[in-house]
Amino acid sequence: MSQTSTDRLRDYLAQLPPQSQALLMREFERAIERGEDVAVANFVLEQLRKVVRGTEEEDEGRPRTDDPARLLFRPLEPFLVESNFPVRAGQVRRASLLPVWQWLGRDGAPDATRAFEAALAEIRQSGSSAGLEGVIRKFQLAAADAIVKVATPVSGDDRHRTLARIGPPNVVEDLLSIGGVLRAREALDTLGSRMPSQLRVFSEAQIASVGTALNVPSLQTPQLLPFALSLIMQRLASPWQIIRLAIKMAASDDEIRVAATPYGVAVTIALHDLSFLTACLRTDIRRGHFDNVGEQLKALHDGVRGLRTELDLRNDSVWGRQLTSIRADISNSLQSEIESVPGRVRRILRQRADKDIASAPKIDDSEVEEIAALIDFVAVCRTYASELAINEVTLRTYSDLQHYVERSTESLVQALRGGDTRARAYRQMQAKAAIRFCESLFGHDYASLMSRAAENAMTGERKTTKAG
Repeated sequence: MSQTSTDRLRDYLAQLPPQSQALLMREFERAIERGEDVAVANFVLEQLRKVVRGTEEEDEGRPRTDDPARLLFRPLEPFLVESNFPVRAGQVRRASLLPVWQWLGRDGAPDATRAFEAALAEIRQSGSSAGLEGVIRKFQLAAADAIVKVATPVSGDDRHRTLARIGPPNVVEDLLSIGGVLRAREALDTLGSRMPSQLRVFSEAQIASVGTALNVPSLQTPQLLPFALSLIMQRLASPWQIIRLAIKMAASDDEIRVAATPYGVAVTIALHDLSFLTACLRTDIRRGHFDNVGEQLKALHDGVRGLRTELDLRNDSVWGRQLTSIRADISNSLQSEIESVPGRVRRILRQRADKDIASAPKIDDSEVEEIAALIDFVAVCRTYASELAINEVTLRTYSDLQHYVERSTESLVQALRGGDTRARAYRQMQAKAAIRFCESLFGHDYASLMSRAAENAMTGERKTTKAG
């Protein structure tokens, strides 16, 4: 798309009402997840996000700290999500920020907004950042007061009309969270400063230290505790380990006692994030993207095993059913893909008579690499099969692949010694593909051995032909 067309698209998107922008963003995100018109959807979504974030290309030369909305919502950055997957406690939709900003300037806190923008203009003009943080904090508190005032439940139709003017239901749902995080900025910053940048193992000593840092009244509310826990999870090498904090606070691994404490929300959060990771895995598999599958499977395996072993979950409880559902979703996502691999291997390596080779489909190197990636995928699944309820299908499939590829490679190498020129050329491509599969299944040494055998078969055939 030309620069002029891009500018026109961006101008059009900028003129849409906030509700329409949010709706359009959700629809394009859903289209991408379904794999429909991915290139177009990604391009339009990128432009729409630039509009929503106020970062059009013509303004990119301006420092990002000059964006009033970004300065206001800076405390929310660790908790923003862009996926159309349902949000959980401790998360806020990024798409909700623009409608809230526009409402603040229009109805929520217009005087405070104008004063904030004027103060920023003066600071920029002075060339010094002195006093910037004080100006930002003053406006954050004013915005939080306005948000809490309009979002606090009261009776009457006026409130519903007011909320409808702010944005769609998703935005209204995020209002109290936005206001709460803005108001508790100092407490969240202090919590972050008291933790290491990464917690590789959430040990007893670290749990105790984090528990002490969390012992702040403003962070103990049902609204703010999930955000504090989310902040801790971002420092954990294994985020599912946040449940250890809940177990520590309950002084028990019994799910009933854990759920009875405010920290029971940590288990709900961990289960939600495992569900989200399962959805990401399913989407990547459907699109044929296997680069991150190994990391995803390890995270899912460790998380599922951690919840099953460190919590005493009942099969008929809410948490127990959620975990069972996650395992079933993982199994269903993986099983059909695993079972399809042997058929694709056989289609490439199947022995054909010389007369049938002319009509055989050509062997594409990209398809061979794709199948090799699938074989690697099956091998990764085998590592985590037991915990993810795919043990039987994975072991059976991998064993079948090993036996079939080994026999086929040996047969194809032998077949290189005979046949006409066209048949031998096709079988050479088959042998090359088989050797590539051997590398995934048996390692580099075995693949090199079979590669030398194939070269010897071809060389021996040529010598025999010349001698005749």
